[in-house]
Amino acid sequence: MCGIVACRTSAPAVEFLLPALSRLEYRGYDSAGVALTARGRDALHTMRAVGRLAVLEDMVAMESPSPDLGIGIGHTRWATHGAVSEPNAHPHRDCGGAIAVVHNGIIDNADELRARLQSGGHRFSSEVDSEVIAHLVEEAYASCGSLVEAVRRAVHQLRGTWALAVTSANSAEVVLACYRSPLVVGSSETEHFAGSDMIAMIGRVAHVHVLQDGDIVELADHVSWTDMKGNQLTPRSPVTVDWDAEDAEIGVYEDFMEKEISEQPAVSARLLDRLLPGVANGLLWKNLALPSFRSIRFLACGSSLNAAAAAARVFRDVADIPARTIIASEFEEKVGGEVLTIAVSQSGETADIVSALRQVHGPVLLITNAPYSTLARGADAVIDCGSGPEIGVAATKTFTTQVIAGAALGLSAAAALGRSSGSEISQQALALAKVPDRLEAAHLTSFPVAHALAGELAQAPGFFFVSRGAGMPYATEGALKLKEITYRWCDAIPAGELKHGSISLIEDGTPVVVIDSGSPVRLHGAASEMATRGARIIRIGPEGSGAAFPVLADVEGPWGPLEGVLALQHLARSVAVALGRDCDKPRNLAKSVTVL
Repeated sequence: MCGIVACRTSAPAVEFLLPALSRLEYRGYDSAGVALTARGRDALHTMRAVGRLAVLEDMVAMESPSPDLGIGIGHTRWATHGAVSEPNAHPHRDCGGAIAVVHNGIIDNADELRARLQSGGHRFSSEVDSEVIAHLVEEAYASCGSLVEAVRRAVHQLRGTWALAVTSANSAEVVLACYRSPLVVGSSETEHFAGSDMIAMIGRVAHVHVLQDGDIVELADHVSWTDMKGNQLTPRSPVTVDWDAEDAEIGVYEDFMEKEISEQPAVSARLLDRLLPGVANGLLWKNLALPSFRSIRFLACGSSLNAAAAAARVFRDVADIPARTIIASEFEEKVGGEVLTIAVSQSGETADIVSALRQVHGPVLLITNAPYSTLARGADAVIDCGSGPEIGVAATKTFTTQVIAGAALGLSAAAALGRSSGSEISQQALALAKVPDRLEAAHLTSFPVAHALAGELAQAPGFFFVSRGAGMPYATEGALKLKEITYRWCDAIPAGELKHGSISLIEDGTPVVVIDSGSPVRLHGAASEMATRGARIIRIGPEGSGAAFPVLADVEGPWGPLEGVLALQHLARSVAVALGRDCDKPRNLAKSVTVL
């Protein structure tokens, strides 16, 4: 969940490290730190600060490190082991303060290693598992005198997951290592950079190379790749960095969430330009070259699970394929045979999905916004959502593009497998093509309505989100979005279930967001029942229906009322802003959940 950056440059390292950490702050914002050194300088300068990256930036400005410190590593932390404190912040150093380490992941045998190291005289200053790595490197370096060999010997002793960047006062290099945690490397003519996401290097390099499990990379005058045994490796195939620096800048918006909500029509149009030509003719599905199957299971977490639920409905309704969703953390392999697993992950690094897929023996298709990720490397086929960088922790455009990608796949599968008539698939493909325009209209309509409602709703202690059928994934997503960034309790309930307990929670003024979907009779009846008990009904419905958010199409596709998600996102963000919350960095949450 933490962000890692590293560099070996001719300019001051902080000129890369701090902007790069800012782009990775969505991965963790409990604390931050950097360690700096220089060619030929026998010293290591470390700065760490608790809180947001701005605190570290102020510290760097006050201390004004020497401009010749062109070698460095940096880290933003999302606490998993140990309290949020300066001693627990990264980088961690060895006993002599000459070696610095930043780490993302979990060291499962940290307690065992710490006990052995302490018995040998090593002094620890933190509670975190990561510190053992610095002392292991120190121990190995004393006997071999090579930083890259010392890191290799250290990681041989680790059990768990890690992405590491290590530097030393006694060597002009940075050493990287990874196992089941992401790291990428990029170079310009004379400078080398690394990070846990290629977004860290936007504007610096045109291509990156993704480390694979067991790779150890040395950033020195040249970049050297070896494996755990010290064998030389050819650098991994390059991945093009096709994002512009502006993609990771906030621009004219108040926060990244506002920006990313507004980007959904454009990113959806780009995705459909790429996918739609292969829908009605079945080529999108055929070109995946997947083996035959009888049923589909979607594995996902959080917002991706809600997107998967919408996509699964397309496979069931149009392609007549049994399809269900499974929470990845609850997955147990109990069926064999002809089952296709579709994993849905924004980052492609979601630890619960990575863990679940180790139990899967059949084919795996991945829907992701990170086609170079750990999950992508292990999948049989990948659909890239192409959303561009999403900085806000709460998913917005990645959710929408996952639904669109899943819907396009479902329609194409129906065509390829002959499960629906050509005219029906063409009609649905035409409806899918209209989605970007519907999203744009919903965006423009929803923003002022949400802003006007926010002040009235901000003090409500809790919210219900109610729908039925194809609308339920969006009700669930709306509830998740609001609770993530406002810290209010929210519950998503199918309309028919209200009378079976939940309606007892309705009081005067309780906000109930109703998302129209399918036959309105039962849904409107549930809304009336809640209104008579004092609920404040906020409808998301078609134009001319009297809904507070009149944004839905008159006839929805099998993927459900997707345009409604713009109203749900704007509502959540507006209430959060009214409460003074940080929409981009909500408490206790990180963007990429890379630990179990």
